[in-house]
Amino acid sequence: MSAIDNKQLMERIFAELSQGSSRPFVEHLADDVRWTVMGTTPWSKTYDGKQTVLTDLLGELRARLADRYRATALLMIAEGDRVVVQARGQAVSKSGVPYNNAVRYI
Repeated sequence: MSAIDNKQLMERIFAELSQGSSRPFVEHLADDVRWTVMGTTPWSKTYDGKQTVLTDLLGELRARLADRYRATALLMIAEGDRVVVQARGQAVSKSGVPYNNAVRYI
């Protein structure tokens, strides 16, 4: 796909994520995805493979949230076969604490 096609796909995915629908994100996540969480949190490590990401990372996160996670794209840059997305995510934890984060998807 071209840079424009890739960017348009990410725009559609984030339009859904901003409404709390993760289905397009999950459907387009590559089977061989490699997802690294930076930092020193208990989740800070590299997750290999779609099923591992969905279960060990996103599944664990989802289990701690009281409502749907929503992510809004702030910036998208497309070049070649890559799109970089800077986004803000938000939800509320089951303990009532806001979960707000800033992320970059590449």
